[in-house]
Amino acid sequence: MSEPALAERDRPRSPTGDTLTMVRRSVRLSSRNLEAMLTSVMLPAMIMLLFVYLFGGAIETGTAYLTYVLPGVLILCMGFVSAQTAVSVTQDMEEGIIDRFRSMDVSGAAVLGGHVAASAVRNTVATVILLLIAVLIGFRPTAGPVEWLGAIGTLLLFVLAMSWLAAAFGLLARTPEGANGFAFFVMFLPYPSSAFVPIETMPGWLHGFARNQPVTPVIETLRGLLTGTPIGNSAWLAAGWCAGLVLVSTVLAAVLFRRRTA
Repeated sequence: MSEPALAERDRPRSPTGDTLTMVRRSVRLSSRNLEAMLTSVMLPAMIMLLFVYLFGGAIETGTAYLTYVLPGVLILCMGFVSAQTAVSVTQDMEEGIIDRFRSMDVSGAAVLGGHVAASAVRNTVATVILLLIAVLIGFRPTAGPVEWLGAIGTLLLFVLAMSWLAAAFGLLARTPEGANGFAFFVMFLPYPSSAFVPIETMPGWLHGFARNQPVTPVIETLRGLLTGTPIGNSAWLAAGWCAGLVLVSTVLAAVLFRRRTA
């Protein structure tokens, strides 16, 4: 073996370098699965068009229904896109690639971090596409630069929460088909919230759950920031829910990864 090759082999590994390598790998894998990406974007877009043009005229929200429903559709889209992380993690665990990474002394944090970062990239693309569709059919946000920064930060926190939760679910699942079940969970959660109709119009027994589940304050924060309306304490609640989910999910993912690779 040549001296340069030996020097490269003996060079101390960098956790940051390993993570960036895993990010590039996960992004490349995502770019090869365009069908899943298109489905994750087009299904929420179709739901938005369905509600706006078929049901919007019958739902009283105090504002244009497109303006009201868009934050919920964004959250629905992010849930679908983040759910791909569960499938990708399960595929890695089942296909034996993790053993190769471990032989190269690549940490589990780098592998899972790569999947989460790729999820953030996918969600960025999906969000831009969905916003463009909304603008084409009449959405006119009134947010200024500060409000847009707040909305982007809220979306990023939610993406991190859903992506780490999906990674943990992917470590729990034994097959990609089982991991795909995470999509059903994230698809259901926005419906019993303020995403599509005001909570006051729901049955009284559902109000408590709808107001106090994690999706509702995220949606209320986005809606207020994009339309220039008061958000009250929704931003703090959204940040607290997302930070809590990130903390619990990362710890759970770390424990599950060590258990699966022991």
